[in-house]
Amino acid sequence: MKKILDTDKKPILLKVSLLQPTAVTTAIVPLQPQDEKIISERERFLAQVERINQMAGELEAAILELKVIANTLNTQKRYPVLKCKNIFIWQSISVPWVKRKPDESFILTTRRVDLFRAEREATLLAQQLRQQTKKRLASQRHRKNKSGAEADIKRFLKKVLVNKS
Repeated sequence: MKKILDTDKKPILLKVSLLQPTAVTTAIVPLQPQDEKIISERERFLAQVERINQMAGELEAAILELKVIANTLNTQKRYPVLKCKNIFIWQSISVPWVKRKPDESFILTTRRVDLFRAEREATLLAQQLRQQTKKRLASQRHRKNKSGAEADIKRFLKKVLVNKS
């Protein structure tokens, strides 16, 4: 096999000497990721805080759903498995929660889960609706009585005027 030599290109020969310094066009950048690392760690921290609080919300929703299911089972007497009166006993419960303090620090604490808030809100709404209905009926009766009284007065005045003439 013959080697074909390329005559247009000549090898570049560089003299490299260990004794003579060579010029370097690119320098090594000193390490400065400290600020970026702190920022990224803070972002990770805040993301984790948000994630914990989101999971706490999901856990609270799951607990409330468990309560609904247990209440449904309690009202349905056809299940032979339920030998006790209530399938579930509710006590005060809480979920983990990360709270931000005014000085921008954080505290890992718990948040109480209000299992009976929906019932209280429904009772309050029912009371408000009853009061509104009573007020509406009273105003309707008042308008009816007022218009009836005005009609009576007009009839009385007509009689008085007719009798005087």
